[in-house]
Amino acid sequence: MKHETFHYKSLQDVAERATELNAYLPLSEDVGALLSPFELAGRRIDNHIAFQAMEGTDGTEDGAPGEKTIRRYDRFSKAGPGVIWFEAVATVKEGRASAHQLWITPENVGEFKRLTDRMRENCLKENGYEPLIVMQATNSGRYSKPHGYPEPMILYNCPPLEDTPWPADRILSDDQIKRFEEAFGRAALLAQEAGFDGMDLKSCHRYLICESLSAFTRPGEYGGSYENRTRFIKNAYRAAQANVRGDSFFLTSRLNAYDGFPYPYGFGIGEGSMEPVLTEPIRLLKELKEEFHIPLINISMGNPYKNPHVNRPYDHGNYVPEEHPLEGLGRMMKGLMEIHEAIPDLPIIGSAFTYLRQFSVNQAAAMVENGACSLAGFGRMAFAYPEFIHDLKAQGRIDEKKVCITCGGCAVLLRAGIPAGCVIRDREVYQLPSAD
Repeated sequence: MKHETFHYKSLQDVAERATELNAYLPLSEDVGALLSPFELAGRRIDNHIAFQAMEGTDGTEDGAPGEKTIRRYDRFSKAGPGVIWFEAVATVKEGRASAHQLWITPENVGEFKRLTDRMRENCLKENGYEPLIVMQATNSGRYSKPHGYPEPMILYNCPPLEDTPWPADRILSDDQIKRFEEAFGRAALLAQEAGFDGMDLKSCHRYLICESLSAFTRPGEYGGSYENRTRFIKNAYRAAQANVRGDSFFLTSRLNAYDGFPYPYGFGIGEGSMEPVLTEPIRLLKELKEEFHIPLINISMGNPYKNPHVNRPYDHGNYVPEEHPLEGLGRMMKGLMEIHEAIPDLPIIGSAFTYLRQFSVNQAAAMVENGACSLAGFGRMAFAYPEFIHDLKAQGRIDEKKVCITCGGCAVLLRAGIPAGCVIRDREVYQLPSAD
């Protein structure tokens, strides 16, 4: 299917096209549901908007926040989302996605603490409240580039992701996996010391924990059965829980409910079909909630390196998907609703709203109204137009001349390992590399 360029002039235009495509796309004229306060994780949250983890590739060589990192979180915190899902922070040096990915250590934890204090002060001064701040702890696994070039650490060879199979010495042993489980424990201790309210054990987009959930073909105690494939994430949670002090700091995850790869290479899928089958993701969420008392979950899908249209529908990219962007949005919204119906007392942060530009808030409001998610997560929009929350409060709408246009420029910068941001709305700071 050839993509249509985004051309919708009204909510009715969007609704009519979604109906033609049989895409599940709730929309609401009234955006008030996004702006009301509510209780989450024992805290008052002042609105139903979350800024997703948007990595900037601009930390120092030793992993501390750099100048552009601080600038980004100044903009995010002044914008006033109820939740700021702080970007991916490596748990081990070899698991960094670039030489400038953030990496929390005992030596730089104080610099993270200064940044979280600054974020709260910014938001309180500008908006009259403090945001909930969650640190995303990661091991980049097959996407590790700690020195600027690929040094993958994989759990199994995955044909959909490898044109040429990685050699056997890139496949982690069980003992190596156990060492990385413990690293999430150390990260939790540091995240709490750094002033974060909670920590996300990153389980999405085919980074290491996420990959473990689809390790059907791996032998041994970390592959094959459901119990084995969920061993890594549960042990990492246990390690983190053992290092947390008190009950004010919580654990959670940004979790892929659907990888978008065929069985046996994807999580959240059945044999013989590419449609989501959420039986295992829902089972896992119920178990994480019961054992670790997770107060919320952030749901994602797909892989930004291989099938980015699954979680980040776009008009312009390096390939044309077989589906219309509204069909991708519909899959995400339907998945959120299915998870909510199965676990109604687990608050959910939803994803993928940005594609609808000025109408994204109408879709987000409808999903909050119908209970499918407690917070609407915005990633690319936060890069392009963080102050959209102020405009929404003042005018009941956002400015179509300021929104993200889903060009993918921020992702190009990230993949190139250089500081990432919006090349359209923030072009004085961020520019695409030249073709030379």
